[in-house]
Amino acid sequence: MTTSLDGRTVLVTGANGGLGQYFTREAIERGAAKVYAAARAPQQWDDPRIQPLTLDLDDPESIVRAAQTAPDVDLLINNAAVAPAGDSISGPEEELRRIFETNFFGTVRVAKAFTPVLAANGGGTLLNILSSAAWINVPTGYAASKAAMWSATNALRVELRGQGTQVIGLLVGMIDTPMSARWDIPKVSPQSVVAQAYDAVVDGSIEVLADEPTRYLKSRLSTKAEELYPWLDEQIASFVP
Repeated sequence: MTTSLDGRTVLVTGANGGLGQYFTREAIERGAAKVYAAARAPQQWDDPRIQPLTLDLDDPESIVRAAQTAPDVDLLINNAAVAPAGDSISGPEEELRRIFETNFFGTVRVAKAFTPVLAANGGGTLLNILSSAAWINVPTGYAASKAAMWSATNALRVELRGQGTQVIGLLVGMIDTPMSARWDIPKVSPQSVVAQAYDAVVDGSIEVLADEPTRYLKSRLSTKAEELYPWLDEQIASFVP
């Protein structure tokens, strides 16, 4: 199996963040011709093949401008998201709306804006970074937003099938990045997550389960709810804020 991205043009949202930086660098290592490193306040990079791009998931106009600025993208990585400290599903409605505005509506906006770009470039690939929190009873807006985005990813796969776009959902638990620093539990390395993601792009996969807890969790999803959720309560009790 080849893991090459030779000649591909990649756009990574949230490129300044821990995981985003790995996606950006690894794309170049695997032969991408260009990477648009998108962020609200894009940083400068030390490689001319990496082009900073302003993109704010909460600003629809900036997303439209990004799609116009990057008409050659054939691999879109929706990585940007927020996971506020103190997030609670019973918290203030305005905070829940803010989380959904970024993690759900913002991600869907980016996908919609770049759908014609991907089509014009042969169909391409759309990779959404999700979370195993979509499948477990973590009482947060973040988990709820990722559950919604998991459903939207599956819907986009059907909707974009006709234009030949490969739509991948990547689900993973805790990744060793600054976003998860407040939890003292085992974490998978960002290098491993990115490697599995790019392998999936090349081999045609539509889903990546990027760590062992996530793979095991999916194997348990058919368990009767009265058994599954008490078991999940035990698993997450040690790190729910």
